[in-house]
Amino acid sequence: MTFNETISYAGYAIETVGVLVVIVGSCIASVVFIRTFRHLPDGVAYKRFRRQLGRSIILGLEFLIAGDIIRTVVVENTFENVAVLGMIILIRSFLSVTLYLEVEGRWPWQPEKQHTLESR
Repeated sequence: MTFNETISYAGYAIETVGVLVVIVGSCIASVVFIRTFRHLPDGVAYKRFRRQLGRSIILGLEFLIAGDIIRTVVVENTFENVAVLGMIILIRSFLSVTLYLEVEGRWPWQPEKQHTLESR
């Protein structure tokens, strides 16, 4: 096996981890929601579910970006592939930032708010 093949497989493995993070995170968030929605005040379980789900999607996107970078820059480093990688990273980064805003209620560079029971 050549170096490029090894790196390509590593990139695919990292992307697979990203997909698994989204799947497992979604399942865990769903199970926690189902188990807690009757015991918490109105809307609290739903807000927690959205926050957990959003966090798993954000983390999965980070793994997907890392896998794309590894495969494109190391294995297939043509100008066209690097341009496509740039667009993919821009789109995924935009999704990450907007999901972060939706989940946390603030931009990533803003200081953390004081949390109440409803926002957790």
